[in-house]
Order: sequence, then structure tokens, then C-alpha cells
Amino acid sequence: MSTLPNSTPSTRAQAVHSRSWLFVPGDRPERFAKALDSDADAVIVDLEDAVAPQHKTAARDNVVEFAASSAIFVRVNGADSPWYKDDLAALRDCCPPLGVILPKTGSADDVAAAAALLGPQIPIVALVETASGVQNAGEIAAAVPSVRLAFGSLDFGLDIDAETDDTTLLYARSTLVIASRAAGLPGPVDGVTTELDDPAAAGRDAGRARRLGFAGKLCVHPRQTTPVNEAFGYSPETVAWARRAVEAAGKADGAAVRVDGEMVDKPRLQLAERVLAFSAKGNEP
Repeated sequence: MSTLPNSTPSTRAQAVHSRSWLFVPGDRPERFAKALDSDADAVIVDLEDAVAPQHKTAARDNVVEFAASSAIFVRVNGADSPWYKDDLAALRDCCPPLGVILPKTGSADDVAAAAALLGPQIPIVALVETASGVQNAGEIAAAVPSVRLAFGSLDFGLDIDAETDDTTLLYARSTLVIASRAAGLPGPVDGVTTELDDPAAAGRDAGRARRLGFAGKLCVHPRQTTPVNEAFGYSPETVAWARRAVEAAGKADGAAVRVDGEMVDKPRLQLAERVLAFSAKGNEP
């Protein structure tokens, strides 16, 4: 991942490891600091779908000013819009954000074109929202400077003219998971949950996404971030099991061991070590 001039190693790592990604409209600057104060791992200031055409320029100015002193991501307008090149030029010339969310990423060429306008110092999170994007997910994930894939589930459903239920989107989600893994990227970021009055709904959706191999989720309300973070964490019971498994394996000289009535062999031991490494970073619920 590229080194960002205005960020520390810990903030740069957010581009790879964030669980909850909270959108905030670029034309609502009074919400920017509140979003950063939320439980979200990452904040995306949005210049695209959340901003009306007549407010695009003002929103861009807001983002440029805020990015100079704050660790944010920015979703720019799409390449087919009249604001795209100006968005990228503005982010290139100001203190760069943690990364750019690139909408409607359909190919590696889209990533390369954005990188040519941004410069190499700004990582790109490729937002896959179309059938062509899913079809080309492997090359998008492998493109430099892609650091992560994200799934625009609502736009994808619109593109293929289908209901956005779990069955319909299963192939697309699994494709992004496999493409990410093959390219050495972390698990992708799942799409939004539109239910605003039930924050737990986002947590349930995040849990299903995690079981498929996703490692994060886009959020549209601050109340969604806590259940999403919990869904992508590990329960205290799982952390306790991992400690018992690692302790038992340490006494077994490489052999499989019995822990809580189940066999713990090399893959299960590696899982236990992963759980403990994750929780050691302060990420357990």
C-alpha cells in the first residue's frame, strides 16, 4: 500500500483493515466531524450519489478543506460524469485522503485511468457495482493501486435487473471474495443495508457477509457501525476458545489436540492464532 504524506502507518492501515465504512454526504460539512467521532472504522465523504448536481462543486471544496487535516476516504463521481476529472485533480493537489472510493469500477483500465489522474500516492478502493465489474473482479483486484474491493449491491441489482436478495447476489459476492484472496487483498467490503430504523439489521447482514468471506461493510447511518463492527469481530467465547486451543497445541509438539470435544489440527490452530492476533489489536467486542 502506498505511503500517504499526511497519515501515520496506523491510519494508512485503515484502507486495508477497516470493518465499518460510514458514508457522509459531501455537501453536509457539519456532519464530517460527527462521523469521525462515531464508532466507524473508516469515514467516506461522498461526492457521488449523496450529492445533488447543483452542489457538486461546493461539496468538492468541502472535502478538499477537510481532507487537509482529517483521515477520510472520498467517493468521487463516476468516470462518465462531468465532475470526475476535477474530483481526482482536486484530491491529487490537496493533502491526499486515506484513499479514493472509485465507483462503477468495471475493469483494471478504470483503476489505471484513475491512478494516472490521482498519482501513485493515493490508494484506490474499487467499488464493483456492475456485471462487467464482477466479471473482471480478478484483474481489478490485482491492479495497482487497488487495496480493496467493495460491493455496490444496490447498483449491481439494478444493473442486472434483479432483486437484491441473498440468493441473487451470492455469485457476485463469492466472486469478489475469491478475487480478493487470489490478489492478496483482505476480504471485500459488502454493500449497504438500507433499513435505518433497525440498526441490528446491518449487523445481521454483516454476519451473513462475513460467513461468505467479506471483512467489512458499507454503512449509511452511524447507528449501523457498532453492530457491523461486532459482526466482523470475535465473541468473548471464541477468544477464550482460541486461547485454550493455542495453549493445548503448545503442549502437543505439533500433533492434533482435543479442545472442548473437537479436534484442533493445523487449520484450526491457525484460526485460533488469527483470532488472538485480531483481539490483541483491540478489536474484540
